[in-house]
Amino acid sequence: MNEPNLIDPRKMYHEGQFKKQDQDTPALQDDMAPKPDCGEESYVGNKKLENRRVLITGGDSGIGRAAAIAFAREGADVAIHYFPGEEKDAKEVADYIKKAGRKALLLPYDLREDHAPKEMVAKTVEAFGGLDTLVLNAAQQITRESIEELPVKQVEDTFKVNIVSMFAIVQAALPHLPAGSSIVTTTSVQAFNPSDQLMDYASTKAAIANFTVSLASQLAKKGIRVNGVAPGPIWTPLQLDHGQPKEALPEFGQNALLERAGQPAELAPVYVFLASNDASYVTSQIYGVTGGEPINL
Repeated sequence: MNEPNLIDPRKMYHEGQFKKQDQDTPALQDDMAPKPDCGEESYVGNKKLENRRVLITGGDSGIGRAAAIAFAREGADVAIHYFPGEEKDAKEVADYIKKAGRKALLLPYDLREDHAPKEMVAKTVEAFGGLDTLVLNAAQQITRESIEELPVKQVEDTFKVNIVSMFAIVQAALPHLPAGSSIVTTTSVQAFNPSDQLMDYASTKAAIANFTVSLASQLAKKGIRVNGVAPGPIWTPLQLDHGQPKEALPEFGQNALLERAGQPAELAPVYVFLASNDASYVTSQIYGVTGGEPINL
């Protein structure tokens, strides 16, 4: 009799402390120790997103990278937005998409620039002949110890990248999205239990959660589903690029109920599910992937 493939979730990925490290902007995956697992060697598709046409913001590294690889292996063509300077990571993801037999489109844009959302959508539609799936994932996260040390310009930039761009991308994309389309946002456990040193970031993530629910209500009548994913402590380049206090990084994720930080590969199946027809009766929901911390709207 065959035994079930049971794996203790506490021991599936890196356990214990991380070594002290940081990176200048932009932070890159290859320079992290350990390198995040985005499913490059493990994700196996099952045709859940066959011939879908997808735009993913922040798709070069971390959670967006894991989603891009998974979506391609599920049969989707994928456009990857990334911040200029992150070409190395973005080209790696494009190679994975092409190896899956799908089309890849690279979109280097700074989401603080007003023209970016419309141009990204237009180029995606032109390259793929349409658009039916958005993964709105790009984010800026910069830690500051106190509000006195938080520049208003940083607050403005964080809101522009994290939430204002979502409004603009959806507005540009909506004329192209047919019934059956899906929008998936990335909010955060920070929306529900904010850290005081991430005041601006946590504020945007709370806004994204409410944006997701409000947008789902508006678009249901068009047959478009909208859901969000709320990650907990996930090991991504965002954490090294001033995203955590340097002295706190070795302990990152260690206080989760599952006693470790999560890996981007552990979120990819949730994004696939929410984008796919398997989630046909799921809209206006926030799915927590937090290592155990509960989320509540």
